[in-house]
Amino acid sequence: MAPFCKKFIALFSLILFSTQLFAQGRMTAQEQANLQFVDEWWRTVLLGGRLDQAADYMAEDYIQHNPNISTGRSAFVDFFSNFAQERPIPESINPPPVIQFAKGDYVVFVWEREGQDPSSGETYPYNFFDVVRVEDGMVAEHWDSVFRTPPPPGAPVMPVNPGIGPMPVEPAYNAAEREVIDLVNIEMKDILQYQQIDLASEVMAPDYIQHNPNVPDGRDGFVEFFSRFANPQPVQDEWIDEPELILASGDIVLYMMKRYSEDPTRNNEVYKWNWFDMFRVEDGWIQEHWDMATRDNNVPASVERPAGFREYSN
Repeated sequence: MAPFCKKFIALFSLILFSTQLFAQGRMTAQEQANLQFVDEWWRTVLLGGRLDQAADYMAEDYIQHNPNISTGRSAFVDFFSNFAQERPIPESINPPPVIQFAKGDYVVFVWEREGQDPSSGETYPYNFFDVVRVEDGMVAEHWDSVFRTPPPPGAPVMPVNPGIGPMPVEPAYNAAEREVIDLVNIEMKDILQYQQIDLASEVMAPDYIQHNPNVPDGRDGFVEFFSRFANPQPVQDEWIDEPELILASGDIVLYMMKRYSEDPTRNNEVYKWNWFDMFRVEDGWIQEHWDMATRDNNVPASVERPAGFREYSN
């Protein structure tokens, strides 16, 4: 099967999956309400440009982790007022997320976007992630797939007041979700961090679907790609790079990782951002993977967290 057809079928099946979460009872009534509320906020305030209604959806002390936007509801409104245009509020988000779910207080949207290959000029798909935390019926916190962006040449460097919120709290999982997390941890921790590539045959499906645009499809393609630079280490119980948050719903598991990079707008300063990986499990095998990689190698180099760097409010 051609790669395009293969990925189209996978995309179609996962759009169905995201809509079937309700019917299969994978979300509680409160989680369904949270997802619907964030969907309404997105359509009304972001897509409809109704910034005057932000207070109906967002907490005043809204915490923003996008490193280009200052934290707080008023800062959100100030930022988007520079280009927001009021338009009819759509009945649905279009194009829709390829995956959407709520777990505990968190709502996840995963989008497919289009990039241009810097070598060939051809277009290709990649993914973008948004995670929202709901508290007391309001949008309280937001993370996404964004790095610090320098202003255009000649434009002033605007100060950004970074969001500092409480340490994310893992939701409660049922036994089946815990088994799915334990399985996927083998790929995320033992294979990708401790670089034990041989373990791929024990947990990854032979026809593993890969949405990272730089890595081939299939388990064999994964092994061949990562074996080029693997330096296997004995597997330990501890993570080398511990996730900031793991969110699982049914057979889907999302990992939110924290990263620190040098600020491109201010010398000798470091800022925090987030990297995302997501997996789907089927019949006891890891079947599919998404992340936020693109083909332009624009990911900033990671640095160690500076001593005294404040990242949580608690």
